[in-house]
Amino acid sequence: MLYLILLCVFFLVMLLYFKIADHYNIIDHPNERSSHSEITIRGGGVIFLFAGLIALFLHPTFWMPILGLYVIGIISFIDDRITLSGKVRIVFHLTAVTLLFISLSVFQIFPWWQVLILYVLVIGIINAYNFMDGINGITGTYSLVILGGLQYVNYNVADFIHVDLIWLPIIASVVFLFFNFRKKAKCFAGDVGSVTMAFWIIFLLIKLILQTENYAYVLFLAVYGVDTVLTIIHRLKLRHNIFDAHRLHFYQILANEQKWSQLLVALIYSLLQLGIIVAVIFSSLSFPYMFLITTVPLVVIYSLIKPRIMIRNKM
Repeated sequence: MLYLILLCVFFLVMLLYFKIADHYNIIDHPNERSSHSEITIRGGGVIFLFAGLIALFLHPTFWMPILGLYVIGIISFIDDRITLSGKVRIVFHLTAVTLLFISLSVFQIFPWWQVLILYVLVIGIINAYNFMDGINGITGTYSLVILGGLQYVNYNVADFIHVDLIWLPIIASVVFLFFNFRKKAKCFAGDVGSVTMAFWIIFLLIKLILQTENYAYVLFLAVYGVDTVLTIIHRLKLRHNIFDAHRLHFYQILANEQKWSQLLVALIYSLLQLGIIVAVIFSSLSFPYMFLITTVPLVVIYSLIKPRIMIRNKM
């Protein structure tokens, strides 16, 4: 009953945000990175921050990671409105991740050099998740698949966190998708949405991995990970500045050059990730073997298909 009430409340919050965004002109203008051509309300991902507020009210013991969620979410919302320098953003990202690490006792568990590596990985994943948010439906559906997998693990494999901490972002994702999973989206997540969701998912994944000592759960992010890493390698080979806006992710090539439906591309990415999640949950293979079995096919698909599309379209 509580979740049904929250679902209705989340819808009301989104409708209220649309009025605020319309009044204050919080909109997304298409640019060289965009896969859309129309002006659309931006920052619909504030619903994930609202979910964090509800989580804090229901479970105040999680105040520290939720504080980190707000630190990184608010600076991302500001960045949606006025573009901030990378130096400003990294300070807030480091602060948020530090709060996350303190809440998970990371500094007590790992030596300092492993903590440094973890900082790089976590901030890299957050930014990769943000970069992958470029077409209708992809952030919402992909996040929903990961959260669904985590909740299944939570119920049936390892009770690693209170179920509310997963149901709340699931509800928020469903509400967001109602307005975003459309040919003409009512709103986009914005940095506040993709970054906040990435932070929430990373919190859950690290907590799960620390409790189970099963690093295969990192493969819950495999599809995004392969596309991001191979795209970075591709851009380095082209001597591009990897921090500049671009449309060279595989999903962007499929949507923009191949003219596939954005919703279809979003579903393909999510279903591929769902297949990997199912394999991770139900397989008894060790992490190295699971890593090879799940990522190598993705690498092969990327390496064979993307260049052909680019040659055909003279990119």
